[in-house]
Amino acid sequence: MKIDEIVIHLQEQASEKYKNNVIKLGIPAENTIGVATTDLRKIARKLPKEPEFLLELWDTGYHECKILSVLALRPKDVTEEMVEKLMTEIVSWDLCDLFCKNILIKKDFDQYIQRWVSEESLYYKRAAFTLIASTSVHATISEEEIQKYLQLIQVQSNDERILVKKSVSWALRELGKTNETAKELSILTAEELLASENKAQKWIGKDALKELVTLVKVSGRQRLISDKSKMGRVAK
Repeated sequence: MKIDEIVIHLQEQASEKYKNNVIKLGIPAENTIGVATTDLRKIARKLPKEPEFLLELWDTGYHECKILSVLALRPKDVTEEMVEKLMTEIVSWDLCDLFCKNILIKKDFDQYIQRWVSEESLYYKRAAFTLIASTSVHATISEEEIQKYLQLIQVQSNDERILVKKSVSWALRELGKTNETAKELSILTAEELLASENKAQKWIGKDALKELVTLVKVSGRQRLISDKSKMGRVAK
């Protein structure tokens, strides 16, 4: 399988609808082809796993090729040099989140959270909070770790950029779903943010509380879910 063959295959599956969706993310038209993520996942399963090949695919510059690279890369093959290269070339929230959830969360993720949470760069900062959100879903997390991440949220949540605010709210809500204790701690943090003089923190606190106060325990599920969901309404 050659890189140009993959690009041609993507172009054959392209649609203006999906291309326009990608352009709305801020990706230049010349850097997108227009293929749905569900189709990209199917293609990624057939790709060679060699990191050199996948980096070459990434370097085409096409958004879809970057997504394919992240989907096909094995976390164990991703070096620190590769992490830095890919992070500096991420220019959309969907690729940022995918890289975090597919690759970084399966590595020593806490080091990235601690290093990037105070970064000024938009996608480094979003990645830190995306990893916090993903940690509570994909890894075992202790009460001490939850409190540590809630403290980071309190200190680093005064960023007005919408992509950062949304990721902070997401992290806060996902931490709250861990268990009843985490829910109470997360609600307390959200209420403190809501009472802040900082507009970004007020927004985050208000947004997170909308879901946090609805969380309930459902038999057979480890994590809490919203009482607005079908299962949640039964448990309420």
